[in-house]
Amino acid sequence: MSNTLDFRAFGKNDIRGIYNEDVTEELFYYAGRGYVRYIFQELNKNADENNQTDIKDIWVSVCMDVRTHSPSLTSSLIKGVTSTGANVLNLGVAPTPLGYYSEFAQIPDNVISVGKVNGALIVTASHNPSEYNGLKMTFNRASLTEEQIKEVKKLSMAEVDARETTNRHGIIRKYNIIEQYSENIINKFAAIGRGIKVVTDCGNATAGLVAPQLYRDLGCEVVELFTEPDGTFPNHHPNPSDEKTLEALKKTVVKENADVGIAFDGDSDRIGIVDSKGESMTGDKLLLIYATDICEPLTRRGEKPVVVSEVKCSQVLYDTINAMGGNAIMTKTGHGYIKAKMKEENAILAGEMSGHTFFKDRYYGFDDAIYAGCRIIEIIAKHKMTNPDFKIEDMLKPFDGICTSKEVRFRCQNDFKKAVLEDMEKAVQNNPDLFGTKIKDIITLDGMRIILEDGFAMIRQSNTEPVFTLRFEAKSKENCERYQDIFVNLLDKTVKKYC
Repeated sequence: MSNTLDFRAFGKNDIRGIYNEDVTEELFYYAGRGYVRYIFQELNKNADENNQTDIKDIWVSVCMDVRTHSPSLTSSLIKGVTSTGANVLNLGVAPTPLGYYSEFAQIPDNVISVGKVNGALIVTASHNPSEYNGLKMTFNRASLTEEQIKEVKKLSMAEVDARETTNRHGIIRKYNIIEQYSENIINKFAAIGRGIKVVTDCGNATAGLVAPQLYRDLGCEVVELFTEPDGTFPNHHPNPSDEKTLEALKKTVVKENADVGIAFDGDSDRIGIVDSKGESMTGDKLLLIYATDICEPLTRRGEKPVVVSEVKCSQVLYDTINAMGGNAIMTKTGHGYIKAKMKEENAILAGEMSGHTFFKDRYYGFDDAIYAGCRIIEIIAKHKMTNPDFKIEDMLKPFDGICTSKEVRFRCQNDFKKAVLEDMEKAVQNNPDLFGTKIKDIITLDGMRIILEDGFAMIRQSNTEPVFTLRFEAKSKENCERYQDIFVNLLDKTVKKYC
């Protein structure tokens, strides 16, 4: 192995980068060792001498997505984990939510003696292009926070410096968790899907191993697109946030007269929904459907359910949830931030524009697109019982009269993003008439969200790619386009100063 190792792939929410450049087998070997060191110290932090956890009693579940380089990275990761003396429950190729679920599952005694795992390591780059890969990490039933990831990075770097030559050898046990997961979901929903027609687009990624059959088991009629896992993604890239990837799904939903189309990203933690007319939904519209279904019965009983979302979401989402008696809270974009805020606020539901949706209501609180699909099927079925003509898009009336832009992606090298954003903030603050309407507030929680008289303009740094993401909203198409033109022009001039 080399004398130096680049750790730039460690990010705010996970490890992510281009394979064989930022992400390598060597990095994953030491990340595995560093991760075990981290959870070992956490398990023993407040334990007295008689209750210390031995490293040989630590179990970590490991699974991977279908990318062509995931097997070799996973192999190195497992070697790193077991070289410390810790043990691995190898789940093989599986959706990311099943990795999360492994922390909640009761693993049979003949597989691991302790009955549960301490954390999960998931080899995936989610929706990123095929040349990317990465690693998601959990411990104690929660995704690692930004600060915890920094600690794992520090410990991984220390492992490189130590260059230990005497290694222990932990146990590796293979386990197919799909059957247990599916049975758990079926027990929650029974035959809710009877009479519902669903089109699934698994994008040749991990959802194909679980979703179509599970929805059939719930009673749905299922039309499948691109189910067979294939890490070259021959039909389209599995990223439902990209409108182009939904073309086949939209056409098929209309052709089949289906109730709904459900698309999944590369590791099945993000969902995309196409309505009965073949129109896609943004994540904030989808979250409003879930929030309405969950919150309205609770608010009628006098409760004030908390729903968490992020800075890119429509103001309509926040205003409608608050108007129905809930409490809508804004936080940073990123599954780690969302989960942390959800726990802090004891939220019942959370979601992002990208399609990550987190249910604490009747579920475990992690983002699971396969489960989120079950909730959509349940909502449609429930409304159809009283109104056979119900369409899922009927629940989006609060968005009538509001124009919201598509997500704008503006490339900028990672090294310059911080400086560019600082210059943008100064430019807006020094020019209150920039948009030709009053600026009511500037929120810098995550990037910059400029609240205008009839909408907003926002910009934030992507945590996983060298881009800024922007979004705009207004009560007219003309104003929405004007805000976008003004802001993108300002950003273009700012970026050119650095790049």
